[in-house]
Amino acid sequence: MANDTRERILNAALTSFAENGYEGTNLLDVAKSVGIVKSAIYRHFSGKEDLWNAVIDSMEKYYDAKFGSAQNLPKVPQSGAELVTMTMHMVDFTMHDSSVIKTRKLLLMEQFRDERIKELATKHFLTGLEAMFAEVFKGMMANGSLKKDDPKMLALAYTAPISSLIHLCDREPEKEKEVLKTIKEFAKHFVKTYEV
Repeated sequence: MANDTRERILNAALTSFAENGYEGTNLLDVAKSVGIVKSAIYRHFSGKEDLWNAVIDSMEKYYDAKFGSAQNLPKVPQSGAELVTMTMHMVDFTMHDSSVIKTRKLLLMEQFRDERIKELATKHFLTGLEAMFAEVFKGMMANGSLKKDDPKMLALAYTAPISSLIHLCDREPEKEKEVLKTIKEFAKHFVKTYEV
């Protein structure tokens, strides 16, 4: 029961931080949304900053497990078609998982206030994606499904436009269908250019 309450607090706090930012979130509102009294939060967290860090830690673990990272690589595609399928699966997860959407919003809002969040925003929107796909592309080069090239440069060239298009969709959700089509066309173009 205690773990369930802790998870409910973390979920409510993520929602509040994503909607109101760190400064606009108060523990009383988080407690009310969970259906507990404010003092019950202190059974699980020492205060707002502790809750904030726990939310970020929780989302980092969730994202790494569900999406992947350079340390937790997805299965290396054996063909260009598999790369396109994997990419679209990752894009779908990124654009539709409610916790990831809230986390992305939180990162965008708080990157100018919090040094840790700034580093995580850079990681999730650029360097982490680049590092993971550099490893994926090295694997594809090793299995003979991708031309030999600089995997870091290929990863940057591949991930930056996709990440930018996802951010466009965050700002203009009515463009989702168009954005998804563009990402798929881009992934296919990349494959056409670099597949062996």
